[in-house]
Amino acid sequence: MSSGQAISSSGQPASSGQAEAVLRRLEYAVRNKLDGLLLGSYQGLVPGPGSEPGESRQYYPGDDVRRMDWPVTARTMVPHVRQTIADRELETWMVVDLSPSLDFGTVNMEKRELVFAAATAVTHLTTKAGNRIGAIITTGEQTVRVPAVGGSNHARYLMRKLAATPKAAEGRRGDLARALEQLRRPPRRRGMVVVISDFLGDQDWERPLRGLGDRHELLGIEVLDPRELELPAAGLVTFVDPESGEQLEVQTSDAQLRQRYAQAAAEQRAEIASMLRRAGADQLRLRTDSDWLSDIVKFVVTRRRGVAVRPPSRAGMIGVH
Repeated sequence: MSSGQAISSSGQPASSGQAEAVLRRLEYAVRNKLDGLLLGSYQGLVPGPGSEPGESRQYYPGDDVRRMDWPVTARTMVPHVRQTIADRELETWMVVDLSPSLDFGTVNMEKRELVFAAATAVTHLTTKAGNRIGAIITTGEQTVRVPAVGGSNHARYLMRKLAATPKAAEGRRGDLARALEQLRRPPRRRGMVVVISDFLGDQDWERPLRGLGDRHELLGIEVLDPRELELPAAGLVTFVDPESGEQLEVQTSDAQLRQRYAQAAAEQRAEIASMLRRAGADQLRLRTDSDWLSDIVKFVVTRRRGVAVRPPSRAGMIGVH
């Protein structure tokens, strides 16, 4: 079963029975591919903050300098950081963006479906060993809050709630910053925050995300479609902004126009990566034209090796699609 087949072909299940079928296929795909990776000591998607000191490892750019192991650094003349043993019963919160800009896709699925798939994987990877998970789901039209609770029954309830969230009306803008603020106040016990979004629209979410980074491990899961990075030569095309309703006719046969579009898109993604990096968040990028399960596996393996998965620098992002 391919990752694309594990998801409904529509942005939202039409019935509870169809939603259950989608959930079963997703869970089957996630379990089969990810559980083999997680044999042995279970650590979850991203090891949470711990209070017990662990082993030291070599410092990588993006690591928290407050965890520098100065004695080992002085002895080896190589920067090292002190790891901590992850606390169990970790509390994870997902901030799930389902604003109208996610109702778009040109390859295997819509971005909305990819958000649903990412949330399923995060839920599966963080609900073992008594860990609790909750979610704030925002569409720009409404905000749905699911409290953080442990157990497989709650995990399935959370995913049903996400699958049943209706699409916002066209012309409604998303409000990711407001959803993040709802996690900041009141302060919560230290844990992990996973933001699943395309990070488009208003760029006012950096400040609340940085505020969350003071207390929590952060992960930004960026979902995108290849048409958001470059345009095909398809003649005259009408583009519609789903969050404003504005329409624009573009002659995509113009090579210079396509080049300018690709350049602007690369700069936009570079700025998003820079904002995530400044907030102290790791980044996982998922695309509608790639195997999202394999991308998640690679991310987990990298984390297991102790390497911070920070967004690349702005210079490294330009021209990379």
